[in-house]
Amino acid sequence: MQPIRQYGLGAVNWYTGQTLVITRKHKRRREVAELLEALLERHRHERIYVAWDNASTHQDEEIEAVVRGAAGRLVLLNLPTYSPWLNPIEMVWRHFRREVSHCELFSSVEALLEATKDFFDRYNRTTDGMLSIIGATHIPQKLCTCT
Repeated sequence: MQPIRQYGLGAVNWYTGQTLVITRKHKRRREVAELLEALLERHRHERIYVAWDNASTHQDEEIEAVVRGAAGRLVLLNLPTYSPWLNPIEMVWRHFRREVSHCELFSSVEALLEATKDFFDRYNRTTDGMLSIIGATHIPQKLCTCT
């Protein structure tokens, strides 16, 4: 019997600390494209800059189709190879593992997904904690407003 897997794909807003996380049974190009589409849906009237690594799932026609469809609203910035410390979402995943899943045995995948949802909901209610996790607490509040 194969283990049941769920993957989290997410993004964090460097200015506000808000996160967007989707969970899927796979972590392929299609799911990455879904994350980008969810970001575009959440920020309908804003330009979005996505800084990410050079994973193979980040380079594909499906990703390019989302970028083209965004008509200049989505800008992808590739980080240097092997530099997770430059990617704020990696800090979020590290904190998530420490707080939620480290040395924790869940009774079901659903229980783990519920704990995941609770973690991100809690940090999205008051984002100072998330800004601290990603190291963005130095940004003046007036620069944090998006138009």
